[in-house]
Amino acid sequence: MYNNILVALSLEHGISEQALSAARALSSEGGKVTAAHVHEPPNSSILAYIEEGVAEKSHEMAKGNLAERVKGETGVDAVLLEGPSAGRMITEYASTHGTDCIVIASHQPGMKEFFLGSTAALVVRHAPCSVHVLRV
Repeated sequence: MYNNILVALSLEHGISEQALSAARALSSEGGKVTAAHVHEPPNSSILAYIEEGVAEKSHEMAKGNLAERVKGETGVDAVLLEGPSAGRMITEYASTHGTDCIVIASHQPGMKEFFLGSTAALVVRHAPCSVHVLRV
């Protein structure tokens, strides 16, 4: 069983209940569960073409959606990470917060990501801890 689990949530997919349920099953009594979503801001070349304030509005929407996803989940903290690579941000957070297990979902892959989704594959390769992958 694990004491500090990070659940990587994608707000675009409705698998948060499965991921949080898996985290609860893997958690030791009194273990900590953190649900995280990575908000990837638009890169600088795109920022030149969008209206001012759109990136900030997107960040606030993600923050609200994450809070809504974990609402009512006892003992689950939520954290919104921001960076250019979801996989990198998840592994960095796990490295700096004493995470001993990451729960992440992986969609049906295409040829590019033959066995795992690209974010899940990066996390599996670079995580400083155990990774539990949910196939959805």
